[in-house]
Order: sequence, then C-alpha cells, then structure tokens
Amino acid sequence: MYGKSEDREDYQRVPRPVAAMARDLPDGHHIPDHRHLRAQLIYGTTGAISVATGHGVWVVPATRGVWVPAGLTHAMTCAGAVAMRTLYIEPQSAWRLPDAPTVVSVPPLLRELIDEATRLPVEYDVRGRDGTVMDLLLHELAPRPVPALHLPTPEDPRLHDLCAAIRRSPGEDWTTPNAAARAHLSPRSLHRRFAAATGMSPARWVQQARLVHAVTLLARGTPVTSVATGLGYATPSAFTAMFRRALGTTPSAYFTGVQSVRDVRERAPATAVRPLVPIGPQDAYARPYERSRTAGPGRPQDHHAGPFRARPQRGAGGRRRP
Repeated sequence: MYGKSEDREDYQRVPRPVAAMARDLPDGHHIPDHRHLRAQLIYGTTGAISVATGHGVWVVPATRGVWVPAGLTHAMTCAGAVAMRTLYIEPQSAWRLPDAPTVVSVPPLLRELIDEATRLPVEYDVRGRDGTVMDLLLHELAPRPVPALHLPTPEDPRLHDLCAAIRRSPGEDWTTPNAAARAHLSPRSLHRRFAAATGMSPARWVQQARLVHAVTLLARGTPVTSVATGLGYATPSAFTAMFRRALGTTPSAYFTGVQSVRDVRERAPATAVRPLVPIGPQDAYARPYERSRTAGPGRPQDHHAGPFRARPQRGAGGRRRP
C-alpha cells in the first residue's frame, strides 16, 4: 500500500528508528502467533483489533492502539474491516513506553502523524521534513492513562478452562457459584485463586469478557439493542450504563473518541461557584462576599464607616452604647 511492502519482515532491519506500514484487513482476519525484532504499535483507523499475548487479551477501537514490546509473541484478530496503520520502532527509540504490552491512547495529532508516517519512504530523509515528522511522532507516542479492555489469562489449568468457557458464552449467568461449579472449586476457593492469578474478582473478569465481546460485535456494526440482549441485559440503557461505568463513555463515543456532553459534565472537576444572592433592590445580584457585614442580628454594616466598622448599636432609651 502507498507503494510500500505489506510484509512485516521488510520493516524489521531498516536503518531508521521508525518504520510504518499500512495494510487494509477484512473482518475476521487473523494473524497467528508471531514476534518482531522491533517493538510495535498495533493500530487501526477503523474497526477494532484484538491482540492476544501470554499476558492476556486486549481489544482496542480506532481511538487506541496496543503497544507490543520487541520479541513478545502475540496474535491479532480484526473485528470489522480494519485499516491497520502499524509502527515498528527500535526499542531504544521508544524508551518512554513500558516493557510490557499496554494500551496507548491515540489522540487526533498522533493519528494524523501515524497516517502520514505510513506514506513516507521506508528510508526517509532524517534531516528533512520527513525526519521531523517521525521525531514528532516519537515525541507524541507516550503512555497516557486510558480505560483499557484487558482480559488477563490465568495459568492455572482449571481457571484457564473456566475463562475460555466464559469467553465462548459471555451472556450466560456466570454467578460465582455457577463459575465455581464449572471449575470444580468452592466459591471461596475460586475467588481466592482467581484474584491471585488475574488481579480481578471472577465477577469483574466476566464483566470485562462481556465488554470485549460487545466491542467486537459493535465494531462489526451490530446494533446496541442486539448486543445488550445477547449479553443478557434487560434493556439497552442498562447495557449502556454498564459500558459507561467501565470505559468512561458510551458505546458510540468509544469508537469515535467524541464524548457526549453528559460524559464531559460528569467527569468535569467540581468548581466552587459563589451563588448570586439578592440583598436589595439596587444590588439584587451581588455575590455573598459583596454583602454588608452584620454588626448584630439583622443589622447591616454602615458602608460609610469603612469596611470593618459596624454601626454603633443603641441601648435602652435609644442612647448609643460606648
């Protein structure tokens, strides 16, 4: 594509810190286990991508990518048509990114830089405009906190088989007793072993498995109503509420990266705002700190006496107190 090779091996030994490849892949396309000499950012501008390693499974839409360190065995599967735009990077050139697979946010600037990188020659001019583009790309390629769809894979055979069953049928009623019976464990033992192996409770893992399944279906154009019904939710709104709680946004915004007004408002930091308090016909909208201080119950301060001098109070008989 763009006059460049679509063979990943052609990008591993190029004399440049970054090599970018564009490749359009159909729905369901699967690339089996493999690894690279270079680190890789797996990213697609459309659809969703599932990346599996020995550490677990990650699923990302077009607003996120998966960082795969050099030499790590991984496989990937497409959900929906995926316009893959992937980067192969010398490990020393991406020192800010971790040595473990992780999800990376791809904001608009980074997305455009990645797209431009795929159009540049493999041996681009490092001292010209192309080199500047790649330098900026590396600068923007930084870990950013982002809710990630991650399913850690337990090594315990019984837990591994249980997780495989949950992924095959995420819409089943996977209560802790039901899951424990499937794994031939007591509920207490299941909870203890599961948390130690995955860092999650069984219920949390089931929810993540349902989200992974949902994102895969949504990327293929399945209506939200059908996804919600298939996963056992009574209404689409119940499913959307769960989706928002887990991933911080609605299903539609998850794929576009555009937050709704409600999402932004719910996550905006609280700001102390002084209310407008009417205090008189001419100062009907003065703020609290603009109100007169009181020298006594119901007695306003004499504004002509200075900001902190109270009007003298009168005693019995109307005489001023000293």
